[in-house]
Amino acid sequence: MKADLDEIDRKLIAILQQDGRRSFKEISEETGIPASSVRYRVQRLEESGTLQIVGVADPLRIGFDRLALIGLKCELGKARAVCEELSRLPETSYVVLTTGPYDVMVEVVCRDVAHYTEFLHERLPTVDGITGTETFFVLEAYKLAYGWGVGDEGSPLGEAAAEHSE
Repeated sequence: MKADLDEIDRKLIAILQQDGRRSFKEISEETGIPASSVRYRVQRLEESGTLQIVGVADPLRIGFDRLALIGLKCELGKARAVCEELSRLPETSYVVLTTGPYDVMVEVVCRDVAHYTEFLHERLPTVDGITGTETFFVLEAYKLAYGWGVGDEGSPLGEAAAEHSE
């Protein structure tokens, strides 16, 4: 579902991806957009689900010992329902519908091996439609980034958009 963003929205998102703690006043001074307009636009972006401002921590550095990616195979026609159900679980931080050998990929964050074992053997089997799993444990995280750009110059998305517009 693509959001209709204008250049001001894109600029505000880019600024907040660099530092989500920036005040509306600071953003207003940098962009020349009135602070009330910045506040309104950010609120609109948040309410529409386009923008979420959060603190991102490396789970392996804050006491979670098991970060894993799980590839799931699903019964035909059940993958979307599986995604919806998994999205409600507190251990899941990333749930996506995919192509390839897995129908769904899930990132889970668990305190330790016992917590992961309980998740895998007791909670995951209660989700209707899963026929198989394969786990990939994360040993070290080299990049946890959520600022991939919104079509601005210098971002990977901006470069790809520029190539396609020529």
